Amino acid sequence: MRHMNPHRRSRSAAAAVACAALVVVAACSGGGDDSADPTSGGGSSDSYTWWDPYPQHEAGSDWDQRVQACGTEAGVTINRTAYDTTALTNQALLSAQEGTSPDVILIDNPAVSTLAETGMLTTVDEFGLDTGDIDPNLLAAGELDGDAYGIPIGANTLALYYNADILAAAGVDPASITDWASLTTALEQVDAAGSRGITFAGIGTEEGSFQFLPWFWGAGADLSQLDSPEAIEALQLWVDWIDAGYAPQSVINNSQNTVWEEFLTGEFAFAENGTWQVNSAAEADFETGVIALPARDGGNAPAPTGGEFIVAPVQDDEARYDVTRQIVECMTTPEGFVETATTFAYYVPPTEEGQDQLLTELPELETWVDAVRTAQGRTSNGLGVAYPEISEQLWTAVQSAISGASTPQEALEAAQAAAPAID
Repeated sequence: MRHMNPHRRSRSAAAAVACAALVVVAACSGGGDDSADPTSGGGSSDSYTWWDPYPQHEAGSDWDQRVQACGTEAGVTINRTAYDTTALTNQALLSAQEGTSPDVILIDNPAVSTLAETGMLTTVDEFGLDTGDIDPNLLAAGELDGDAYGIPIGANTLALYYNADILAAAGVDPASITDWASLTTALEQVDAAGSRGITFAGIGTEEGSFQFLPWFWGAGADLSQLDSPEAIEALQLWVDWIDAGYAPQSVINNSQNTVWEEFLTGEFAFAENGTWQVNSAAEADFETGVIALPARDGGNAPAPTGGEFIVAPVQDDEARYDVTRQIVECMTTPEGFVETATTFAYYVPPTEEGQDQLLTELPELETWVDAVRTAQGRTSNGLGVAYPEISEQLWTAVQSAISGASTPQEALEAAQAAAPAID
């Protein structure tokens, strides 16, 4: 059995610091769902612990059965506990501080670097896992200082849903929308035909940053320089749409769920949203379609990757790692990636082979696969644990500009001044 990095910092001290610094809604002592036991770390030799952010998938659900099947394949029982996303990160940090980490955690990708910074996670190399087939742009979301600390079980991202009936009435061919100029022209035509244009989430939370990033990156901006000319141009685009009436004032408070509720009224031509709405779109009272979010000058804008990584916390009993590795490998075979993708309607597998298998079964997901292939991790490019602070400044700037409290340039200059420096 290989030994973990002897230079890894003290998990208790580092996790306590991370817990105090993490910008989250709940306190670090906060819990998840009622069934969660915050003291439940690694189990007995025939029982392994698994935490994930899916409380909506109860015992006996398709997802729960998927997890249990991997335990059966490894010859052990899996005790699964589900927390909401924020509570899971907090509980993971607390468990490391108390020495009660579970064997496996499935965690939202921006939190991987936060956990890794504390020293509580094994690296994939230390754990003997092969990531050679994982798309580098997706694996990057779980990297810190050159080391990968987990494997994405799949990815979701953003694109632009459209109401085909509204576009037809306005004389807009969705295939003609290839850049910002052609999208704005389409919004003008929709408005002239008496329908509403586009809705998106500009809320002052991570969801607001998540939805703004395709426009930010699509302009060529970088999160290390929030007030670049490209960043200002991206924020000006949103402001111009609101001022022209193409986007509603409600976007300032819109969550992604609210955006979708607005779109399902049938009043809007476009809505920015994710793969998780594929089934809902198919069941809408009108014909829907989806196109990639366009970059300023054409092509697909890099959208942020969503989705979870499977990670293995450090255990005092290293004899547990062999079985843990079998559980992780069961979840990350090409077939396993596709099964996860269809269970969550839809995650895109993080490998080319898995993506091709998915498209064989569901060719209508081609736009989503293309979007994932050009997506970008929020903590990538050296941002790591600095991302939450940068994101907060970004969504604050978006709020200030779309409310009219400041110009895009003023808002982003203030954001840059308050953001942590990136080497």
